[in-house]
Amino acid sequence: MTIDLLLAAGPPLLLAGLGLAHPMDLTVDSAGWWQNLHTILLPIFPLLALGPWVVVRNAHRAVRWAIGLLGFAYAVFYTALDVLAGIGAGALKQAAAGDTWTSVMFTQGNDLSTYGVWAYLAATILASAVVLRRTGLSAIPGAAIVVAAAVSFLGSHIYWPTGGLTMIAFAAGWTALLVVGVPPGRTRLPAAANSAADGGESSPAVRS
Repeated sequence: MTIDLLLAAGPPLLLAGLGLAHPMDLTVDSAGWWQNLHTILLPIFPLLALGPWVVVRNAHRAVRWAIGLLGFAYAVFYTALDVLAGIGAGALKQAAAGDTWTSVMFTQGNDLSTYGVWAYLAATILASAVVLRRTGLSAIPGAAIVVAAAVSFLGSHIYWPTGGLTMIAFAAGWTALLVVGVPPGRTRLPAAANSAADGGESSPAVRS
């Protein structure tokens, strides 16, 4: 459970923290840090895909594959935003290439990232539905938080306050879904261990 919580809540909390240092506007003065910050963010943003995957990783294989593919789509297309509107636009601004070229980079990055954030919303809804089906009403608060955060993510980055609070909501929501999805005291035993404990008879896998 501890590792699951770290995987689900760690990346959005780290992004929320880094968002405090994100320049509000790309200017000649902020261009250097703008470019460097998005280089730092490049391997971190894809880790948001771990949230929905962790909460369903013991679900049916088809669900795991669906969440995995949606997470992959998010990671690929959202990375374009960091590369184009972050690293690329920052480099152009430093090179005094002109606002026209910088604007082109922003447009391309935003257009591509749209596919990513919609894929993330779909993954979030699917993962929430799986936990709701498994645990019932206790999953409603967590599901509501992560879906609301995913909707907010459609139009936000990590700018404070909206973007930063969106990341914190992801961390809180995935944590809530993990807590209700894996009740305390429940463990998953390998089939061989179950068989031995039952005197050699096979037993169904324990799910939580």
